Amino acid sequence: MRLVLTTDTHLPKRARDLPPALWAAIDSADMVVHAGDWVDEATLDLLSERSAALIACYGNNDGPRLRARLPEIAHATVDGIRMAVVHETGPATGREQRCAARFPDLDVLVFGHSHIPWDTTTATGLRLLNPGSPTDRRRQPYATFMTATIDAGTLGDVTLHKLPRRHDPPTR
Repeated sequence: MRLVLTTDTHLPKRARDLPPALWAAIDSADMVVHAGDWVDEATLDLLSERSAALIACYGNNDGPRLRARLPEIAHATVDGIRMAVVHETGPATGREQRCAARFPDLDVLVFGHSHIPWDTTTATGLRLLNPGSPTDRRRQPYATFMTATIDAGTLGDVTLHKLPRRHDPPTR
């Protein structure tokens, strides 16, 4: 199973559309995981239409209409992998310990909010993944998203994709 992981799309505030490389990955994926801060319902509608399957939550920048359609934390078991998607996990310091204590029954937690890519495994074996943002790189050198595979109950091939600089959001 091929996964695309994204978050913090912030459309249309940070960009007019998702980068073509992300759309291409979405179109070929078996499942898309979005960790919130959509900002715009139209993006959720379009991703729902174009994704074979979608697991998603809302973020702190998502208003009442998105919050009515999405959970704060989305849970799914995918080919034996117990996963959840949440927008915020708090500061980087102590993240592994906090998340391991908060989500003791998970194998993978996908999160967002910081726009900073993250890939670590806690002492309990929980894999923490933040794909960064495909539209608002903030202090990062590139806008990013992740892909991964799940095969026979194993998460593998986790890859951070750096998007070409031409997809940076317009400056104001």
